[in-house]
Amino acid sequence: MLNDSVFGGLFDSADQTVIPVKTFLLCMGAALALGLLFSLFASAKNRFSKSFALATALLPAVVCVVIMLVNGNIGAGVAVAGAFGLVRFRSAAGTAKEIVLIFSAMGIGLIAGMGYIAYAALFTLVMGLMFLVLGATGFGENKKADREKTLTVTIPEELNFTGVFDGIFKKYTDEVRRLRVKTTNMGTMFKLKYAVTLKAGADEKAFLDDLRLVNGNLEILLNDADTGDGDL
Repeated sequence: MLNDSVFGGLFDSADQTVIPVKTFLLCMGAALALGLLFSLFASAKNRFSKSFALATALLPAVVCVVIMLVNGNIGAGVAVAGAFGLVRFRSAAGTAKEIVLIFSAMGIGLIAGMGYIAYAALFTLVMGLMFLVLGATGFGENKKADREKTLTVTIPEELNFTGVFDGIFKKYTDEVRRLRVKTTNMGTMFKLKYAVTLKAGADEKAFLDDLRLVNGNLEILLNDADTGDGDL
């Protein structure tokens, strides 16, 4: 049988409510269980590192304990918010999805720390199921992402780059946008950069071979477009 007086704080006073040990363990245990469940939901249809999965599983319990110990103290609450803000700015930037997961995990801990265990469980189930459904249906995915490329072509200076590849682009691409024109090799060559969307089923090798016939077999670079998807 645990004695609540053993866990009393040095600064407790008569007008301050002391959290019973059973209540503390119940809320923290619920936050741990719900955090683990939420981490399993989040990882089911998404790829995350082991450390991130561990963080989402344990973060609700950490927030829950902090909220219980703040116990309505406004000054302590502001200090806690500042501490979390410091951790955020000292951390590497994540994707929008990861930030939503972190805030959701903190929400679970916040609700559990306020003593609303049933609401915390309901919130976990709703958010977890939403992540499962949206991940399974591919909500918000760019269907053309695998066909979006960045093309860099080097041509000799005597070749007029305006419309020089129009025929090839019409044959192999759906969309083309010239991003940059740059002189190189002491001004004896031009380096052209394009954002292109290849046609479905387009042969990339044939595309590059046709470009090589026009640019005199100079350097050509075709890589996946950096769309910044997921960044916040």
